[in-house]
Formats: sequence, C-alpha cells, structure tokens
Amino acid sequence: MVAGLRAAVSSVKKIFPLPKHVAIIMDGNGRWAEKRGLPRLIGHRAGTDNVRRVVECFDAYQVKYLTLYAFSTENWRRPGEEVDGLLRILAEMIDRETRELHRRGAKLRHLGRIDGLPPLLQDKVQEALEMTKNNPGMVLNIAFDYGGRAEILEAVRRIIQDGIPSEEITESVFSSYLYTADVPEPDLVIRTGGEIRLSNFLIWQTAYSEFYSTSTLWPDFGEKEIEEALVAYSQRERRFGGLKAEGEAREG
Repeated sequence: MVAGLRAAVSSVKKIFPLPKHVAIIMDGNGRWAEKRGLPRLIGHRAGTDNVRRVVECFDAYQVKYLTLYAFSTENWRRPGEEVDGLLRILAEMIDRETRELHRRGAKLRHLGRIDGLPPLLQDKVQEALEMTKNNPGMVLNIAFDYGGRAEILEAVRRIIQDGIPSEEITESVFSSYLYTADVPEPDLVIRTGGEIRLSNFLIWQTAYSEFYSTSTLWPDFGEKEIEEALVAYSQRERRFGGLKAEGEAREG
C-alpha cells in the first residue's frame, strides 16, 4: 500500500486539474458477496474495510474533501437482519478507524439524520465528530441515514421556522441550510458498481458536478480505479452552463 501511495503522490504532477471535492456512491457490496457465494453482510464488511485504503489514496492526491454515501434514507427498507448488520459494522468502523483518522489529521463529518440511529451508535458518532473537529487535514463526510430530498425538505422547514422572507431566499441562503453548508460542491461524483444514477445523493449540490461510473464493485475499488477516475476528470471541460470553460474568453 505504501508503494502505491508513493506512486499516487508522484502522479499528482501528471494529473491536472485535480478535484477539490470528490463524492462517491459506494455501490456493489452485495453483488461482490453474491459473486463469491457469500452472505451480503460479508460484502458490506469488505466494503467497509476498503474505506481506509480509499481515504488514504485520495489523501495522497491531496483531495481536500471526500464524501462517502454509506447508508440512504431508503436503505431502512432492506431486511431487518441486513440493516442491523450494517449498523453493527458502522459501530465497529467508528471504533476501529476514528483514532487512525484523527492521527492523520482528518476531520470527520456526518451528513444526514442522527436521531434514527440506536442511542449507543449516536454517542459513538458524536464522539468521533468531537475528537476530530479541529483537525486541519482532509474533511471526510460520511453520509449515513442521508437522502437528498429529505435534506432539501429539512432545509425548507428550517428556513420557514427562521422566518426568512421569500425575497431573501437566494441559492446561497438555501445552501447554508443544507448538511453541507460549509463544504464546496463536489467537483466529481464517482459511482462504483456500474450503475448510472445519483440515487438521491447530494441532488442540490451536484448540479454541475462531473459524473464518473465504473463497473468495479466497491470492495475492489482501489488505486488503479481512482487514478482512472481522476484522469477522466482532468480531461473534462467544465462549462457551468456557459459556452467556454470558466476563465476563458467567450467568442461570438
């Protein structure tokens, strides 16, 4: 892994521009397990084990913000045994990884609701956020019990509760009520597992994000696939609704 990360660091000079914020829809854990004749929870555990490797790789590329879509508001509809297993895996991950992330200077953030989680898990999440809140390194957003529509509805309710006049509700004001209030919008959204859809993920924030889909299942998503995604991003021309890339002179 160390050799691979060194290679990633050396590749920074070759890949330009690099995204400041990468968001990932981690898809394919269940299919990864099924292909191997294993229970789906084994796939989720393998996917969780891959998080550290992916974080380290993006950190080596000096990506400042990384957002991982771990559990959606719709995932509560899955069989109870799978949901309970996912919650256990999250608790284990927090116990195992928080101190290492803290040592690396990463700042953990939670996107989504927390009140639907078991009380003990809520405490673990809050402790992890508190431990890392002043760290200066990568900001790692974990979207758990997150849904883009739910986020927007919650923002609307809070705006109404705060009594903000309709004529004062700008995009900037609205964005300040989202879970990602002080985080720049994603430059690049990566989805593993071959699907091509957002699945209710950051639907406000990704209006002008570049999208990249790979057939690689999440537990197998590693340094090679990350480099391929970053190279593809560097070759995109981001126009933000204009005719030319930002900063270029317009013609005609």
